[in-house]
Amino acid sequence: MKSPDKHRKIIRAATKVFAKKGFFNARVSDIAKEAKVADGTIYLYFNNKFDILLSVFEQEIGKLIEQVTLLLKEEGNPKKRLEIFITNHLEEMKKNRYLAEVIHIELRQTSKLIREYRKNKFSEYLDIIAAIIQTGQDRGLFRRDIKPEIAKRLLFGAMDEISRIWHLGSECPQTPEELSRQIATVFLTGLLIPLSEPSSS
Repeated sequence: MKSPDKHRKIIRAATKVFAKKGFFNARVSDIAKEAKVADGTIYLYFNNKFDILLSVFEQEIGKLIEQVTLLLKEEGNPKKRLEIFITNHLEEMKKNRYLAEVIHIELRQTSKLIREYRKNKFSEYLDIIAAIIQTGQDRGLFRRDIKPEIAKRLLFGAMDEISRIWHLGSECPQTPEELSRQIATVFLTGLLIPLSEPSSS
């Protein structure tokens, strides 16, 4: 019988192997060795290496979705909701280096393949940002000329750069909370409706 614990163990091992070797260079045998299971055991749970990568996204990003959804439940202000999302993402990326590597590097290399295969959790994750922005627009807090689909990618790009700096070993003395406030401030300055519009001549 399949074991949920062994499934999670393989996912954790795959995340580490993909982060260290890259998806295309990693072998199923590398994952099996890291998970301390036989090569054949991998195929009891997954069809192939690509199926493992998709499962990494679905399981690990699924956790992020559940986590941030719970945090956002108690906050109704779109501006504060964005800051909560940013802080949670940065904290998780700082804690889980291997997951950050897989998200920030492998996602770019394999995103086309993932899109062709099936809708993935990462899109659902970014859609949370778009929904927050849309709510802010509906309430008259955010500019309506900003497209949520574009804005969500701009925001993720900022978070991605911070995570990249951390994992390159560069010094970044600010805490995730401090960085979140800075990113949110810059981002929201471009979203908020100007207090006064210049009169047209």
